[in-house]
Amino acid sequence: MTIADRALPRTSDNLLLSGSTDGTRVEFRSVVKDYGTNRVLHGVDLDIAPGEFVSLLGPSGCGKTTALRVLAGLERATGGAVFLGNRDVSDVPTNKRDIGMVFQSYSLFPHLRVGENTAFGLRRRGVGRAEAARRAGDALELVGLDHLADRYPHQLSGGQQQRVALARALVTEPRVLLLDEPLSALDAKVRVQLRDEIRRIQLRLGITTVFVTHDQEEALAVSDRIAVMDAGRIDQIGTPEELYLRPATPNVAAFVGLSSMVPGEASGMSVRVWGVDLPTQTAAQGPVTVFLRPENVRFATDGQPGADAVVQESTFLGSFRRTLVRTDDGTLVRVQHPAGERVEYGDAVRLALAPEPVAVRPAD
Repeated sequence: MTIADRALPRTSDNLLLSGSTDGTRVEFRSVVKDYGTNRVLHGVDLDIAPGEFVSLLGPSGCGKTTALRVLAGLERATGGAVFLGNRDVSDVPTNKRDIGMVFQSYSLFPHLRVGENTAFGLRRRGVGRAEAARRAGDALELVGLDHLADRYPHQLSGGQQQRVALARALVTEPRVLLLDEPLSALDAKVRVQLRDEIRRIQLRLGITTVFVTHDQEEALAVSDRIAVMDAGRIDQIGTPEELYLRPATPNVAAFVGLSSMVPGEASGMSVRVWGVDLPTQTAAQGPVTVFLRPENVRFATDGQPGADAVVQESTFLGSFRRTLVRTDDGTLVRVQHPAGERVEYGDAVRLALAPEPVAVRPAD
């Protein structure tokens, strides 16, 4: 399916939309980045298709922001190469790479109105005042703020200010859009709204987008593919479904989605947990730690093999509940179950497992 097939209908006469393309290919080829004797990127390889939305996901210090800054030209790679399209841009300065970038901080000029902030990059490129204003209006229309062009940044909410920053990044019609944790300063409801808006706009423009985040829910919600990073390396790259259902490493299983870690005994492509044999993602032998997803743990009916446990807490989450229990050997396990299935602190329960493949790692 192409970007055009996935995009929303283009019903506007907005010139940003009429100039939409299928994006530019982005490649990292064995990219290394050192700060003195500290290596923060260890030969990163990444191929992003034209028009694709790829998230770099991982904990603080994993190298994801450094990778983005190398792509932007804000940091120079120690080794390897970065390509935009067929061009090696490793030695090309930031202002010659034709990229747009949105940071965590809004970085708007407080003395300029919204329209002037949006048009700033165009004016710096020598675009005439009238043409820059028209194009800024198109960009603001795209993010739903064209009616606020005459306001100052301090008169806007945080979400509106970040939309202006997005419009400013898009107004120059860059080949690639880079987003560095752009939603982390916003409250939960606004984050979801703006997250979905960014994805909608990206699909309509067909612009290649690289999104840095430590929030797995954000990455799962908007990405075509996700690169999970740890200690300067990409552990796995794949679709949200692939990462969640078939994690390639224990680190991916632990970071993408919730997991409970329980002991098991592996034999080849099978592992025994609580008297039940489960298929494994990878072959293993001997004592292992098993990663169980909450939705694959359930309360057992009479006679089912499983583990005895005691309820520690139960949280109502709308359409379902998530309950934390402690098994007889002291292991904490999360259970996701229907909201109408009520349990209370101290209740004795028995746990059963769905026969879904699990990730394992050698026991500590």
